[in-house]
Amino acid sequence: MSQVFFEERTEPSTVKATIVQKYFDAWSKIILPTAQRFHGGKIAYVDLYAGPGRYRDGAASTPILVIEKALETPSVANALVTFFNDQDENNTQTLAEEIANLPGIEGLSHKPTVNQNTVGEDAADYFSKTRRFPTFTFLDPFGYKGLSLKLVNGVIKDWGCDCVFFFNYNRINAGLTNPAVKTHMDALFGEESADRLRAKVAGAKPHLREGMVLEGMSTALREMGGEFVLPFRFRNDAGRLTHHLVFVTKNFKGYDVMKSIMAKASTTSDQGVPSFAYTPADETMPLLFELTRPLDDLGQMLLHEYAGCQISMEDIYRLHSVNRPFLSKNYKDVLDGLANAGKIGTHNPKGKARRTGTFADHIVAIFPKEVS
Repeated sequence: MSQVFFEERTEPSTVKATIVQKYFDAWSKIILPTAQRFHGGKIAYVDLYAGPGRYRDGAASTPILVIEKALETPSVANALVTFFNDQDENNTQTLAEEIANLPGIEGLSHKPTVNQNTVGEDAADYFSKTRRFPTFTFLDPFGYKGLSLKLVNGVIKDWGCDCVFFFNYNRINAGLTNPAVKTHMDALFGEESADRLRAKVAGAKPHLREGMVLEGMSTALREMGGEFVLPFRFRNDAGRLTHHLVFVTKNFKGYDVMKSIMAKASTTSDQGVPSFAYTPADETMPLLFELTRPLDDLGQMLLHEYAGCQISMEDIYRLHSVNRPFLSKNYKDVLDGLANAGKIGTHNPKGKARRTGTFADHIVAIFPKEVS
């Protein structure tokens, strides 16, 4: 059989695969100790649109990168169960061969499963009804076929289960107002949410429409139980938005880890605040609006929102950073500046004086009552 490969590796595809590989590496090491105690010592990686495993230039795509990363850590390799699927038989056969030929593949205790199926309602039903041990799932469809809220909810419903999926803005944007694919759009956003979104985007200018569609997706995910949603935007050479990677989890730790990974993958940052490449947004789209706030605003935001409160740096970051672009370092820098300027007090529960130039997680910020 002649091998089949992805036609060409692009810079976005490399960045996308790197984000997924890095998150898998961090996730597996965080999850594994608990999985060994309560989940039979197993963790899993699932890719339902896996492809053939390599590009024409020989570069590895996501399935191979994930397995190679797992093989670097014997405890992860011993625990990992992998499931790969693609609807194209040539892709699955090629992927199986590529996996079998990987150096050290015998280090995986559980042989990878490679299936050939079309992802549809059956897959969504299976994941919705089946209880799973900790699993990281990657969904990268060509377009949107098979991708649904029900499927995403199914793969993240159990403890330790996170998901990253490919959100093809251009095709989804066109599909929203196309009656021929209404069923697919309703499955992706939820029927009521899709109807509201159709009415909202009608006649909207392109740059606002982009934000509305992503905000609609993020809202639908949170409403179904995906408490933490983090999108990462890609644009083409002409500067036009093409697609997003959207991360969904129920756990703040996972959100924090992915936020750090996506921050490092961002091409620009302002005052140390990563861009995450989001589209311009206004206050009518809260998630996207917050993700465009400059660092200069953060100090005033904290003084206003925590007026009269005493709260640790760790709790401020956990409660305030969700749906905002700020990293832990940004909060530490701003709180340190506020303390040095005498705008907030501090308390160290450990009894030592706070060191200027830093703001440890356990340090309590004492905010004055807000003066109107």
